[in-house]
This record gives sequence, C-alpha cells and structure tokens, in this order.
Amino acid sequence: MLVRRLLLAMTSAALLGPLCAIAQDKAEPTPRVALATSAGEIVLELDAERAPKSVANFLAYVRAGHYDGTVFHRVIQDFMIQGGGFTADLQQKPTRAAIPIESQNGLKNVRGAIAMARTSDPNSATSQFFINVVDNARLDFPSFDGHGYTVFGKVVAGLDVVDKIRVVPVSAKGPHQHLPVQPILIRSARIVTSSSEKK
Repeated sequence: MLVRRLLLAMTSAALLGPLCAIAQDKAEPTPRVALATSAGEIVLELDAERAPKSVANFLAYVRAGHYDGTVFHRVIQDFMIQGGGFTADLQQKPTRAAIPIESQNGLKNVRGAIAMARTSDPNSATSQFFINVVDNARLDFPSFDGHGYTVFGKVVAGLDVVDKIRVVPVSAKGPHQHLPVQPILIRSARIVTSSSEKK
C-alpha cells in the first residue's frame, strides 16, 4: 500500500510539473528572459499570444539550462547576431524536436526583434535564435522563400550590449563563416519578472 501511494505521488508530480509550467506561460503573455552574456546583460520580452509555440519552446530550453555556456556563433554587423546552438568549443548541443513555423503572426523582423533560426525547411527551428540588429523586412513573411522567419519577442533592455556584440571582429572557422574571434558567451539564461530585473 505504501509503495502504491509513493508511485501515485511520483506520477502526479511528473504530470503536474509540465502542466504547471504551461499554465504559468499562459498566465504570463509577455514573459521575460535575461541573457547574462560575456558582453553584458540582454533582457528579452516574449510574445506568447502571437507566437505561443515558439515562446513555449524557447522557455523550455531556458528552464532546462540549454543556453547556459553557449555562444553567439554567427555575428553579421549589418544583419543579426545568432546563438543558442553551440558551446564555446563549437560542439553542437542536442535539441528537442523541431517546432512549426509561426511567421504569419504579424510580428516583424525589426531592429531588436528576436526570431527563430532555421534551415531551408520552414518547420526546422529548434534551439537557435537570432536578434535583428537592423530592420530586416526581407525576413518577414512571405520573405524570399515563401515562409519568412518567426519573430517571438524583442529586446527591452541591453540593446547597447547587442550593438557591442554586432561589431566584434569575426573570422571563418570550419563551417562557421562569421564566428567572433573572441567567444561571446551566454553564461546563463533565466526567466525574470519586471521587479527582479537589474536597473
């Protein structure tokens, strides 16, 4: 009897954990995430109403600690900065299943907007993301490929840090054509509230 009760309690906890996280995301339509980088802090505000799948996916990676210790591996000064997929020694991290594209949500790839990176397959986005450093209207739906790129939030603090990253020296290394010479590390990514953000 005691064993059965313990098993029931463990099963309930396993089931309620993800449900509580989903409920929390739905209750907070604009959750915020702070990226503590080696260049400074960037605070992102996510739009769970317009990009629910992308936001839920990003927050799942944040909660799992996936972004901790990753780098911005693609930096193009007049385009964007991209990260979320590689460690400092350029080892690609394992990911969850890819998510469907949400590029028709009305959000635009303007300066400071964060979007999901993907391959030529429109439904291939996993953990990698990019922050637009200029207005990139050509990435908006339907874009050049008929699909566009899903915007799911924006930078609300630390745009100066983004600008600092965008101008770092880069070089080619293996498949990485725009790799910062000195790694720009994402030390941690955490969910924050307005009251807990650094001023």
